[in-house]
Amino acid sequence: MSTNEIEDKVIGIIAEQAVLEPSDVTLDSTLEELGIDSMGLVESIFAIEEAFDITVPFNANEPDQSDFDISSVKSIIAGIDRLVREQA
Repeated sequence: MSTNEIEDKVIGIIAEQAVLEPSDVTLDSTLEELGIDSMGLVESIFAIEEAFDITVPFNANEPDQSDFDISSVKSIIAGIDRLVREQA
């Protein structure tokens, strides 16, 4: 799976959670800017795990303790890309 495919799929999932068009989601967007709250974040992570058949090392109860960077759409995509490659 190419990085572009991963990017498109992750943006699609995030856009769906934010009830936006994928074109409204930029790489520099933060989840907060997109209106995704902690519940939406958890749902997004579940959807991403299902879509890519991976486990995201993210603890919703302690997001600051996580190795997974959720500071922007770009950082989420980079993390997913790395996880997909590690699993391949």
